[in-house]
Amino acid sequence: MTASKYLPLEVVLITGLSGSGKSVALAVLEDAGYYCVDNFPGKLFNSLVDVLAQAGQTRVALTMDARSGDDLADFPNHIESLRAHGVQFKILYCDAKDDTLIKRYSETRRRHPLSDGRRTLVECIARERELLADVAALADHIDTSDLSPNVLRAWVKDFVAAPRGGLILLFESFGFKYGIPLDADMVFDVRNLPNPHYDPALRPLTGQDAPVIGFMQGIPEAQRMLEDIRMFIANWLPSYVRDNRSYLTVAIGCTGGRHRSVYFVESLAQAFRPSVQVVLARHRGLGQRAS
Repeated sequence: MTASKYLPLEVVLITGLSGSGKSVALAVLEDAGYYCVDNFPGKLFNSLVDVLAQAGQTRVALTMDARSGDDLADFPNHIESLRAHGVQFKILYCDAKDDTLIKRYSETRRRHPLSDGRRTLVECIARERELLADVAALADHIDTSDLSPNVLRAWVKDFVAAPRGGLILLFESFGFKYGIPLDADMVFDVRNLPNPHYDPALRPLTGQDAPVIGFMQGIPEAQRMLEDIRMFIANWLPSYVRDNRSYLTVAIGCTGGRHRSVYFVESLAQAFRPSVQVVLARHRGLGQRAS
């Protein structure tokens, strides 16, 4: 096995829980020009990459799930071996809360891939998490709970477009009434601040709109909290870089995820862009209807 045999080759591996959006993510990459293979057996991984490289493919997207079973145990070693030979790897793990997955299976009436007549759906989901744990530890995570397909598509595009080689700092707003995102490394709660939702003129707007921005900028407590959060992240960011993280996800939550948390995410992203190579901003609550 030589490096030239695999260059140039970029592989995006999509894995995660069944029902969490892997098919949507793969379709995004197919539309972007990747050669896509869905649900390949884990034991054929090295052979498949070898064949595709020899065929002249330079961008490949693969999906894999827990049905690979015992083959998953060796998967981290396969990935590190190919990386050592110059293959560029990105691993995306699609996750979702258990109640979200149960609701999706109820709506589609599909069987879980690990269903064997002896496990309940909840037990199948738990077993799937267990089987994928080693691969999940190597991956960048997206929590697809409560995301619309369009929002998920946009986030997958961000993922594949982001350059490798350094930590990607991701700020994510969310609403506590929808639950804390599974992909969060740090969580900050800004619900103690005055809520623009109670101003009829501001309610239909978001934290990206000038009137809401002006409202938040006029609150001294909000500015102090914003600076405190900025300083906390700045002080501890170098330790995450030393830990060889690919992503650091900072989640900012308010009640509905439309005003205060969005303002904080946009402000923090703007503050860190001059000093961090890649800074992304995501807004979970903007995919929800205002209520």
